[in-house]
Amino acid sequence: MGLSVLFRRKAENLVGVDIGSSAVKIAQVKQKRRNSYQLEALGLQPLPEGTIVDGLIVSKDPVVDAIQRIFKSQNIQQDQVATAISGQSVIVKRVTLPVESDKEIGESIQWEVEQYIPFDTSQVNLDYHTLGPTSEGNQTEVILVAARRDKIEDQAGVISMAGKTPMVVDVDAFAIQNVYEVNYQPEPETVVALLNIGASVLNVGIVRGTEFVFTRDIGIGGYQYTEALRKELGFSYEEAEKYKRGEVFLDELKETAGTIVQSVSEILALEVQKTFDYFRSTTRYENIQRIYISGGASQTEGLRAYLEETFQLPVEFLDPFKHIGADESALASGLFNERATDFAVAVGLALRAPKDR
Repeated sequence: MGLSVLFRRKAENLVGVDIGSSAVKIAQVKQKRRNSYQLEALGLQPLPEGTIVDGLIVSKDPVVDAIQRIFKSQNIQQDQVATAISGQSVIVKRVTLPVESDKEIGESIQWEVEQYIPFDTSQVNLDYHTLGPTSEGNQTEVILVAARRDKIEDQAGVISMAGKTPMVVDVDAFAIQNVYEVNYQPEPETVVALLNIGASVLNVGIVRGTEFVFTRDIGIGGYQYTEALRKELGFSYEEAEKYKRGEVFLDELKETAGTIVQSVSEILALEVQKTFDYFRSTTRYENIQRIYISGGASQTEGLRAYLEETFQLPVEFLDPFKHIGADESALASGLFNERATDFAVAVGLALRAPKDR
């Protein structure tokens, strides 16, 4: 497809299209002036169960329909979009190369990538971003990204089928970091973890100020809660989804359901702890100071409090609209306030500017 996985400079006003396992989320953001943004459009369309399985789009028509419905309902005229991928088909590594010039970096990337990715390099798209020289000055730090070409083509293909033009295929973790930087304007020494908890994938990103440090995708998310409730209590898919979010409380089952939900939260927290331990053992950076959570499953009943207790760190919902205004139509949908964390990836994509990673 010739699409860049990461770091490609974008045209102005790309629409952010986040194709998740359970829903399509779309955001359009306009930059009014430096560091000032306004939300122009916001839409969410649930996908039928089984549309996307293990990150693969099994049924394209519902995704195409969801994209078209949102564009029509929100009256979005721009047809150039940015989207993102994540999961096991994407590898992101921060590496140090024994070279200094841009030409040498480009020549050595192919060799380096073979050491880090578990699949045939002929089947991937490669991209990289130069961070700068190491403290010793004789080496260069680089963020290396490799993504399976069929995953990129799969995602870009449904966007094209919907009549839109995929300009950028990014990585979920970097879209989350982008929305964090714009809305929280972190101090250079602040180290935080960004947990984006989707239906089937948990993206863990660690940043220091605005500097990318580490990321890992874990195959756990909201579906684990839903399936546990369905299996143990006989809930329907819709009932489990509502209970998970705290929208419906069945008094006679509340205690049992709460125990089931916590058991899944324990598994999720254990995977996050393993990730934090690996991060601390392989980097020179300070301990994490705060955790921000986003994604549809981040609002699972009791999860935020459980993470705060487990890690003994402040845990906050990542607000993608903290420093982004909205017009009346965006506010009227209710999504702006009620499901803000669901849109972190979509807004991060919509915020892309030429200077961004």
